[in-house]
Amino acid sequence: MLVGEKVKLRGLKMEDVEIAYRYMCDPEVLLNLSPGIPYPMTLEREKQWFESQIAMKDTYNFAIEDIKTGLYIGGCGINKIDWKNRVATVGIYIGDKDFRGKGYGTEAMKLLIEFIFSEMNINRIQLFVFSFNERAIKSYKKNGFVEEGRLKQSIFRNGKYYDEIIMGLLKEDYYKNKRD
Repeated sequence: MLVGEKVKLRGLKMEDVEIAYRYMCDPEVLLNLSPGIPYPMTLEREKQWFESQIAMKDTYNFAIEDIKTGLYIGGCGINKIDWKNRVATVGIYIGDKDFRGKGYGTEAMKLLIEFIFSEMNINRIQLFVFSFNERAIKSYKKNGFVEEGRLKQSIFRNGKYYDEIIMGLLKEDYYKNKRD
């Protein structure tokens, strides 16, 4: 368990599945998570995803829990690891609307970054974010991520094309900026 001031990251529990299912049906969550057609999740598919995580290697998914209330408010994790090159690809979402835009996601990402760099000895963390998701981009920058590139007009949402932004964070830069 990784603990901050507002949130703790813990392992996923079976009782999280129904709440996660509700979060995955939220239009804002759907628009920001998947490049595919934002189609609502079914409870059965969410259960299948949860069960598949148990068997998967090289993925580490955490529940984000509010420290004050104990509520499961979202999730974050490592979606892919390239062990040879020491690169982790991460993702995060805050599903509970009451906790969005209040620093919970930023702190959860900070805890995840610390875990990846200090416990896994990864050298580079990367993520992909849609250009219309300005709140997420601001949060990632607070944690030291920098824009490294853009996939121009690769996402079609609500009748318009948007860029997909590639952001990265190197271990040496993270610890250098943390000292400054």
